[in-house]
Amino acid sequence: MKCLSISQPFANLIVSGMKTIELRSWNTNFRGEFLIHSPLKVRLNDYKRLKISKKLATGAIIGKAEIYDVKKYNSKLEIKIDYKKHLASKEFFDIRYGFLLKNTKSFRIPIPYKGKPGFFDVKLPKNKIKKSELRIDIMDEEYRYQWIGRH
Repeated sequence: MKCLSISQPFANLIVSGMKTIELRSWNTNFRGEFLIHSPLKVRLNDYKRLKISKKLATGAIIGKAEIYDVKKYNSKLEIKIDYKKHLASKEFFDIRYGFLLKNTKSFRIPIPYKGKPGFFDVKLPKNKIKKSELRIDIMDEEYRYQWIGRH
């Protein structure tokens, strides 16, 4: 699956659905679902500017989103009009492209991973839980609930 590194706090703003445009200096023909990687480097000035005080996950894949289109910006005014959708500081108002995002999802548990520039491919291991093991776990949980709940 494709993955894109996006610095915090913007990676978290995307997966939470608050940021729906990712500004980039380069265009892409890619459309579809991709993973969002949060690199170790964070943008401290943007934490302060956006009044974010909690520590956010870094060095991990934290969620996913879908690119459904790319918007080409021809002026700083166009970027300024879309501010509430991209939340970028003025230093990014010379950017030419905005990746339009939808269907964002945050992962409950971040997946440690080393990022790369641009889109890169990621192969995540699949959980190998046998159906019989899952059935036993469910039965054990049901048993504990019935007996512990009554005593």
